[in-house]
Amino acid sequence: MTKTIVAPSILSLDYANVSEQLKQLNESKAEWLHFDVMDGHFVPNLTFGPDLLKGFKKCTDMVMDVHIMVEDPAFFSDVFLKAGADILTFHYEACKDEEEVRMICEEIHACHAKAGVSVKPGTPISVLDPLLDVIDVVLIMSVEPGFGGQSFMEDMLEKVRYIKKQIVEQNRSTLIEIDGGINADTAKLAKAAGVDVLVAGSYVFRNDIKSAVESLL
Repeated sequence: MTKTIVAPSILSLDYANVSEQLKQLNESKAEWLHFDVMDGHFVPNLTFGPDLLKGFKKCTDMVMDVHIMVEDPAFFSDVFLKAGADILTFHYEACKDEEEVRMICEEIHACHAKAGVSVKPGTPISVLDPLLDVIDVVLIMSVEPGFGGQSFMEDMLEKVRYIKKQIVEQNRSTLIEIDGGINADTAKLAKAAGVDVLVAGSYVFRNDIKSAVESLL
């Protein structure tokens, strides 16, 4: 079995207690830090700008895993890459066609970052089959994007199993990431289906951080 990566989502961070929670995070076995960027248009919520990413970049050496849920991924990918994103994930649904997805991935690579593509629960994962040669991370949403704290949609594991098969058949090194409703129980299901990276927000930051991260591994 491949190594599991935990990516705590700062959407659920206690912003009245940032220093202490970041200290605990840095002492945990979490390797990535996940940023949910929402523009209030592509999804009905508004979250972080690039300055927050710059600030976190100064406080930790964790991998900056940025998920942009925005209407204009080409523009915002550039903004967040300049702010320090190590992995930049955008939505297939925000692009007009397959060629735009490919173009944005190639632009991300040109900035020496990894390119991720995400799909909403209602989008068939098979749309990514012909794009795996330019995708470093496939992010499967196991909730509807827009808000934290939602329940895990177990039927999304079929997408995980499907895309894992495609990755193996195409001999790719693409990682599979899942986001939404992840806790110790759903993490086991996700890992068994083939997930490499677990995004967890509420479960990590509303419990003892180090213990929560450990339980996901």
